[in-house]
Amino acid sequence: MLRLETLSCGYGDMRAVHGLDLELVEGGTTALLGANGAGKSSTIMSVAGHVQVHEGKVLYRGEDITRATPMARVKKGIAVVPEGRRLFSSLTVRENLVVGGYSLPKPKSDAGIDRVMTLFPRLKERLDQRAGSLSGGEQQMLSIGRALMSEPALLMVDELSLGLMPKMIDACYQAVAELKRGGLTILLVEQSTHRALEVADQVCVLESGRSVWKGSAHEARNDTEIIDALLGLQAGPKA
Repeated sequence: MLRLETLSCGYGDMRAVHGLDLELVEGGTTALLGANGAGKSSTIMSVAGHVQVHEGKVLYRGEDITRATPMARVKKGIAVVPEGRRLFSSLTVRENLVVGGYSLPKPKSDAGIDRVMTLFPRLKERLDQRAGSLSGGEQQMLSIGRALMSEPALLMVDELSLGLMPKMIDACYQAVAELKRGGLTILLVEQSTHRALEVADQVCVLESGRSVWKGSAHEARNDTEIIDALLGLQAGPKA
């Protein structure tokens, strides 16, 4: 579904990612792992069209979208849940969701809201509550829901568990697992290696903007020294 060919991207003259090759299979979940500053967020934001590509290509379903606008990418089926949620804090939960599905006719938008409520029942009783008054976990749920309103085929989630309580992390990962079962292609950026490996099919590890390890999540789970050595993070017990 998505192929990055020798992708180099960054901000102005600064390059955050260097020569990255990455391929996402339709319906699969790929975890993009690495420490702070490794280039994870820059990678997915370049796919979304918000970070400048200096070299290489972004191919989506065989089409070169390297120079496509962010809006064009959304219409093609690419959605991103940004780090820090970036909700409209003064708008209600319902209004944030409507914004996410603004390009859809009202019947489709209403159906989208119903789907988000099914995925995150906690938000149903907060539909008319301002987004800025939600807890961090609820805001993350809303951010995921807003991205889903555009009916994406590819969902990119940046730092899913960052700053959340364990109970909320569990709820968000349960939602990701459900979306995966529904056939959605997911690119997941995480610092929590253990949680990412629970849902991922494939893994790419970045260090200083370069890919230093790629392989199956199964391989990583069964040889935790691979991830521990590269990231210095605890990947959890062997499967």
